Amino acid sequence: MSGVAKDVDEYLAGLPGEQRVALQKLRETIRSTAPEATESISYKLPAYKYKGRPLIYFGAARNHCAVYAIDTDLHKDELVGFDMSKGTVRFSPDKPLPEALVRELVTAKIEEIERGVKK
Repeated sequence: MSGVAKDVDEYLAGLPGEQRVALQKLRETIRSTAPEATESISYKLPAYKYKGRPLIYFGAARNHCAVYAIDTDLHKDELVGFDMSKGTVRFSPDKPLPEALVRELVTAKIEEIERGVKK
């Protein structure tokens, strides 16, 4: 994909089939878990904000897909088998993050944001 997509639909449309399918499913899971989150493009990636704060990002690279802005230390046991670095989990389209795990990651981040909002 060249340039910056104007929205998530355009971002996904510019991806090869397997990545597009994997990330569309991820998008659907994020949206159903956090329906009040706003969707946009930020840092050239699909991004979701909750109460004005970063919730989760996702994207595709040549050889993998990834989610960003999550606490990989807090969820390291559930993320065994995935390639991780601080705040990032990489996965292949043929071995995507399980839907239940995505829901858990998004819910945990919402709870973290809520705790910060209530301070």
